[in-house]
Amino acid sequence: MSETQFTDEYWMQLAYEQAALAAEQGEIPVGAVIVSQNQVIGRGYNAPISLNDPTAHAEIVALREACQSLKNYRLPEDAVLYVTLEPCTMCVGALVHSRISRVVFGTTEPKAGSLVSARKLFETGYYNHVFPFDSGCMQQQCAEQLSAFFKLRREQKRQLKLQEKLLNAHK
Repeated sequence: MSETQFTDEYWMQLAYEQAALAAEQGEIPVGAVIVSQNQVIGRGYNAPISLNDPTAHAEIVALREACQSLKNYRLPEDAVLYVTLEPCTMCVGALVHSRISRVVFGTTEPKAGSLVSARKLFETGYYNHVFPFDSGCMQQQCAEQLSAFFKLRREQKRQLKLQEKLLNAHK
């Protein structure tokens, strides 16, 4: 009996769907899944606003779910994180502590990305655990999802300002 082989794109699609859930709640659309033995063991999407928790990034939410279900703060040796956006410094630190085996991310984060963009944390040599990572999986879809969200948000702010102007003109 052969075991089904899932691709990085398959798992990233699940992370992308998590990001869509974040967008539906007005959160920045970032989604994540953690996979071990071809099964999702943790999933999450950005929720700092709805949870009133600045640490509720998609990666952290997925890590918490995986670790709770495993009843261990360390992940299995084959655990892979799929996330739609390059992790920030906080998330990289949490991934190091969890002993994630690999990270696959969709698109880079020029301002806060901590693997290949703004900070290349593993180049410092300070970490007792490092993991390989791959970028660009579903890059275009992940980037477009984020761009569409921020475009909509800017338009909503513009409309709000316009409404305020109209209200003030009628006073």
